[in-house]
Amino acid sequence: MRKPLPQRIALSVVGVVLALLIFFPTYWMFVTSLRTPGQILSPKYDLIPTSFSFGNFATALARDNFPTYLLNSLIVTVGAVLCALVAGTLAAIPLSRLRFTGRRGFLLLVMVSQLAPTSALFLPLFLLMRDAGLLNTLPSLLLVYFATTLPFTVWMLYGFVNGIPYELEEAAMIDGCSQTGAFRRVTLPLLAPGLVTTSVFSFITAWNEYLFALVFMTEKSKETLPVWLASFRTAFATDWGGVMAASVVYALPALMFFLLVQRKLVSGVVAGAVKG
Repeated sequence: MRKPLPQRIALSVVGVVLALLIFFPTYWMFVTSLRTPGQILSPKYDLIPTSFSFGNFATALARDNFPTYLLNSLIVTVGAVLCALVAGTLAAIPLSRLRFTGRRGFLLLVMVSQLAPTSALFLPLFLLMRDAGLLNTLPSLLLVYFATTLPFTVWMLYGFVNGIPYELEEAAMIDGCSQTGAFRRVTLPLLAPGLVTTSVFSFITAWNEYLFALVFMTEKSKETLPVWLASFRTAFATDWGGVMAASVVYALPALMFFLLVQRKLVSGVVAGAVKG
């Protein structure tokens, strides 16, 4: 039954207002990045600027070691996401398909581990990396990001695997596939939307991480983009134009990754795929 016209109009208005509230900070960041310092500090601030300047972007990109920071962020983020997807898939499949003693307790432990505050992990992880000789190295950050994104990855993929009927694998095995072949040819393609969705959230979590990168990295050449972004604020002043331009540049890789995989974000429909 269709909703009454006044109710549909009210819902549409609420949706538009919420969309504006969500996207306005991004719009304001982009617009501010195109203003001159004088325009930013001026008491007269137009919502739609009449003049633009790309000087803030030139200043931000001209800062020392920006390509290095970008490469470091890509290495640790992509590496952590790939490791988490592989390990999470290998954990989620037996948790979903098998029934063994301690399964529910393990799932509860995975969920509870996500509730631990990040600050509580600093000291033990710092001591662990120091004793392993990994401080001030990119592998230390990659391992930390992998460890922090793995519980979420396992929990998400467990739900996606549960949504794929096991009868599909059984049908493939009846047709001559091995269990591994059935997983590779049937389950894995259907799991692709779940892998993409999980990778997007894990990518954003690792890409935006700041505190571990700040604490574990003492050399400028090993820092990541979040630490570089914080360098625009000093004890004496804040370069607001540079901050906004750097924020736009910082958001682009995550945005491009999202646009690249957005078609797979909607879960595939598997109902009716079993042979009759």
